[in-house]
Amino acid sequence: MTRRRTLAVIGAALAASTVVATGAGAQAFAGDASPAHRTVSRQPVMRTLTPQVRAQLDRAVQNVLKTTHTPGATVGLWAPGKGSYVKAFGTADTATNAPMSPNFNMRIGSVTKTFTVTALLRLVDQRQVSLDDPISKYVHGVPNGHHITLRHLAEMRSGLFNALNDEDFAKAFLADTSRTFTNEELLAYAFKHPVAFPAGSQYQYSNTNTILLSMVVEKVTGQPFGRYLTQHVLKPAHLKHTFVPKGAEFPAPHAHGYTDQASDDGSITDATNWAPPGAASGVMISNLHDLRSWASALAEGRLLSRATQAERLTMLPTGREGLSYGLGIFDVNGWIGHNGSLPGYQTVMVYLPKAKATLVVHTTSDVNVEGKSLSTKFAKAVTAIVTPKNVYDIPTS
Repeated sequence: MTRRRTLAVIGAALAASTVVATGAGAQAFAGDASPAHRTVSRQPVMRTLTPQVRAQLDRAVQNVLKTTHTPGATVGLWAPGKGSYVKAFGTADTATNAPMSPNFNMRIGSVTKTFTVTALLRLVDQRQVSLDDPISKYVHGVPNGHHITLRHLAEMRSGLFNALNDEDFAKAFLADTSRTFTNEELLAYAFKHPVAFPAGSQYQYSNTNTILLSMVVEKVTGQPFGRYLTQHVLKPAHLKHTFVPKGAEFPAPHAHGYTDQASDDGSITDATNWAPPGAASGVMISNLHDLRSWASALAEGRLLSRATQAERLTMLPTGREGLSYGLGIFDVNGWIGHNGSLPGYQTVMVYLPKAKATLVVHTTSDVNVEGKSLSTKFAKAVTAIVTPKNVYDIPTS
């Protein structure tokens, strides 16, 4: 495994892509007039989770687990009137072969961004900030900061370089994986690089954007970001097992996570106790059941006014078929939410409004297979069975 892959994936949410004007996308069925498409169109939005469908899901998930050599995974699927499917597969620890559990705490990577942007949008509702404020109003020294708005940051359209893609950051991180980087240190890595394009003109995924938004929250409220988030997002959402760690702490019970990012030859390292990089762009810990609740709260806007929720769900093209991005949230072929990837762990947390269905996937590895993230492979396998007209898929770049 090369260091270039390390630079591209640490803390990334759309793990298949961090390039200018593109993102990861889903394959669309629109426009296919073939007989196969007509058959799919007659199917319900979501299949009922009968014993036969559950058996199909078991086989599909186990096949992905085996063919990708993923140590462990958990899958949660819920929909009113259709039933639920909550299962753990594989091992939580390759040294002991302890089984996975759907009750484990997990590192959720860039699903963190959905919380960070919600914290900002709560301040928008309180008229303490405006989405059209320039970031220079709150944080000094941001390149092109007078033209980059809070909206541009939340939409991933600022043009700012992704701090976690900087080679010096990668070297520093791998030299001490227990180190916690400050916001200022991360921004220094990002700001060495030129702005890629005029603000708002293109999509480019960058952790730098969400780091800056967390700093706006701190500046406006006078509180540490984690404290504000707990009081104004996590508690109102009734999430009791979701929090921002201060360092590498990882409360039990949890699964071990495995990565190939510590080597140049593809060898696997246990990254369980690595401090998650990226500050408010990707450090949070949660579990399957909290993310089930959060997925619907996020998509339905339970913590926001209707107007602000409408702003959040205004999805713009990313340059990739099937995927659009709003304010810290994406739409992948109808599934609304976010994904996350960091050393050792990947997550997908999405909600399908027309079926009121929620899907949460956790994996205990971030080793991409054929250029595609593991969490995408699992989510695609599940949705291809239960929602064939809305298949979650982020194709290889």
